[in-house]
Amino acid sequence: MSGSGRRLAALLWVACSAALAQDPGGAAAPAGAAAAPAKVAICAACHGPDGRATIQLNPILAGQSARYLFLELRDFKAGRRSDPQMSPIAQTLTVDDMHELSNWFAQQQPPRQNYTPDPQRVRLGQAKAAETLCSMCHLGEFKGQNEVPRVAGQNRDYIAKQLRAFKAHTRTNDAGTMTSVAGTLSDADIDNLADYISNL
Repeated sequence: MSGSGRRLAALLWVACSAALAQDPGGAAAPAGAAAAPAKVAICAACHGPDGRATIQLNPILAGQSARYLFLELRDFKAGRRSDPQMSPIAQTLTVDDMHELSNWFAQQQPPRQNYTPDPQRVRLGQAKAAETLCSMCHLGEFKGQNEVPRVAGQNRDYIAKQLRAFKAHTRTNDAGTMTSVAGTLSDADIDNLADYISNL
């Protein structure tokens, strides 16, 4: 890990710890639930203290498949997936950290979307999802399974960003399915799918 990467991770850790200190209730678990892992603090600035990211370009982690979250963290650390913020942070995580964080976020309740989709895009996105057989992997209601992510209710701009990354082959840490599917999509298809899926 480079010196600049270590500095970024350290700065994010300090900033997130400070934010949680100012709002200690933000990461509080329900009665009887497991306490949040200490390293949740490093995730809070981008994903929220409970994984309910409000920044549209950042993914919601709450309610995501633990298997999927672990594999993505592992890929960020190994360099199979790259992001200016996530890559250096992943370098600071052990395998145990990754399992602990993944399991905790998977147990959190995903939020309802605040994004108001375009009805026409939703209709076209639903038709495109059926045409490309998205539910074969993401299952009914797009809730995901194992290493296939839950995309229902995911942030709209994040969905569009990832579909474009798969289409451009700037994200390739999949078994080839998403790069193949995304290669068939137009920019309009991607926008329509993002409106439809985020609204589920």
